[in-house]
Amino acid sequence: MTDQILLRNQVDGILYLTLNNPDKRNSLSGHLLEGLKDGLDDIQDDSSVRVVVIRSEGPAFSSGHDLNELINRDTESYASLFATCTSVMESIRLSPKPVIAEVQGLATAAGCQLVATCDLAIASETALFATPGVQIGLFCTTPGVAVSRAVRTKKAMEMLLTGAPITADEAVEYGLINRAVPADKLKGEVEALARTISNASSYTVALGKSAFYRQREMDIPAAYEMAEKVMVENLLSADAHEGITAFLEKRAPLWTT
Repeated sequence: MTDQILLRNQVDGILYLTLNNPDKRNSLSGHLLEGLKDGLDDIQDDSSVRVVVIRSEGPAFSSGHDLNELINRDTESYASLFATCTSVMESIRLSPKPVIAEVQGLATAAGCQLVATCDLAIASETALFATPGVQIGLFCTTPGVAVSRAVRTKKAMEMLLTGAPITADEAVEYGLINRAVPADKLKGEVEALARTISNASSYTVALGKSAFYRQREMDIPAAYEMAEKVMVENLLSADAHEGITAFLEKRAPLWTT
């Protein structure tokens, strides 16, 4: 896929999308972004895929945009590149499939944005995270959209204003990632998390993920009003009936989705 700078591999219900351009620190070129967008769009209605994992080959998770594409171009080219990047991030947020970032190394700028956008993220203890654009005269404004929604406001501003990296442990503390694990346990931890999620009803997961992101943008009364309706919709589904019945009968559920 995409000249092999993006690899696709499915194991049971887990789809692995692997950034495979280590010589360029897995920079998010326009070509790679288009491949990611296609990969995410292709599985929106694919019932065989229950969870997506985004990972990378080489020492860096992603260094962000390819700087060669950010110089000596015209307005239209720049606008198109950032629009493509935004469409990838929105595809993750709007996907009915939970998306997990498996971060083995440095994630900077749009690479950090990608981590912040994923629903969940597990990183190696040696991983680093930064939004260093300010240091080269290009403030990480679009990465800041995702980072500021994951990280506490003042810490997010510190990252954006200084470009200084934070460690994996700090990323856990500030809410950017779920947890940091030893490098040799990273793949196993991510797989275990993905399998746990994949064991749930895909209908229920998709409904819940969508409602979660919608309610975050609402005031509390509106959020509860929407959430109540989603709960009713969920209870009327076959999978909710099966799940509750199975629990009461002390057996494993047999999901329809």
